[in-house]
Amino acid sequence: MSVVVVRGAVAVVEEAGRTRTGDVVIVDGRVDDTADTTGARVIDASGCVATPGLVNAHHHLLQTAFRTLPGTRGIPMRDWLPAMAAAYAEAVVDPELTLLAARAGLAEALLSGVTTVADHHLTWPSGADTVGMARAAADAAAGLGARLAFVRGAARDDPQEAAASADDIVRALLPDVHGGVSDDGMLQVAVGPAGVHSDPRETFELLGEVARAHGLRRRTQANEVVDVEIARERYGRRPLELLEEWGWLAPDVTLAHLCDVTDDEIARLAASGITATHAPGCDVPMGWGVAPVRRLLDAGLAVGLGTSGGGSNDAGHLLADARLALQVSALVGPQLAASEVLAMATEGSADGLGRPELGRLTPGSAADLCLWDVTGVADAGVADPVAGLLWASPGRRPRTVVVAGRVVVDEGRLLTADEHAVVADLFERVAR
Repeated sequence: MSVVVVRGAVAVVEEAGRTRTGDVVIVDGRVDDTADTTGARVIDASGCVATPGLVNAHHHLLQTAFRTLPGTRGIPMRDWLPAMAAAYAEAVVDPELTLLAARAGLAEALLSGVTTVADHHLTWPSGADTVGMARAAADAAAGLGARLAFVRGAARDDPQEAAASADDIVRALLPDVHGGVSDDGMLQVAVGPAGVHSDPRETFELLGEVARAHGLRRRTQANEVVDVEIARERYGRRPLELLEEWGWLAPDVTLAHLCDVTDDEIARLAASGITATHAPGCDVPMGWGVAPVRRLLDAGLAVGLGTSGGGSNDAGHLLADARLALQVSALVGPQLAASEVLAMATEGSADGLGRPELGRLTPGSAADLCLWDVTGVADAGVADPVAGLLWASPGRRPRTVVVAGRVVVDEGRLLTADEHAVVADLFERVAR
């Protein structure tokens, strides 16, 4: 039995609305406040706030290889989508590039306090080794010690091929597993088209069949500007009307973005039991909108937080995007509280994955934990050190990161890979 004690934190954030002092005891990768700690390994948390590991509910890890590309910033999504598609085609997306981009994106995630990443992979060239690509992302996560929720997406793919590929991927990555999550909880598989702007009803229905057969979560993107425009042009409807008709407003579905939603649509979403994901670090700088998070929360929706990918948000730093979520919330309603946004970045995102054991530091929860040093000058004068995690010190990094009871970042340094080698390998492949 492995016992670890995290001792001396200024504050321990257990879950939304619950902060305490005292030890966090980890037994065999789980939080356990009843264990005998005699002889346990002690992690000194003096001067730190302890939080659950952050959960990035919406990322596109492949885009880590395509950040700050000329001609892709501040443009309409109608123009951005083909610009990114051209970059993917030129780079030749294959298992190797998938691995290198995922390693870089996941290393960045761990170093910024994110212990679980939902990777909505949407780029599947014709004839590609799709199982090899999915396995590459999973291998990258396993090598670094990060949790990965790999989403077999689709973006204008042939519906039959996308569904067959999704079925092959779940059988290869999670053989003999129903429910989409590995026994150790480190790997999850889900499915999800890019959105009604790119995928027809058949793709949604066939991927939904794969999800039902294997017990997978479903995820898609909805109600960004282009999504609404194209749905109107192509179908004479709004996206959420289509998703409801196609069977994609249900408790096992998470919808990302939701920038342009009416009060009636929010009520419909709440009644359906779906969860939502806010991605301000993508939508705000690109001018694609701001999700009305206060209204979503007040309606009873669980809301998570995601960065989206490097093609629209050049950073994979979820805590920085949590700060942005605070800043822009007052533009579309009452300002969110720091505690609410931190909860979005932890348990809200975890709930969208159907993973109640993540995003919390309560007894029985997975021992995913971050220690944030709050003794530096950036925190001088801060009255509430938990709120200060978001408001003060933009871009702060954790001192220590623990995943499933294993220390993967210590003193701000990645222990599971050479950070500089990860960067060099990706640059060598993309020749930039």
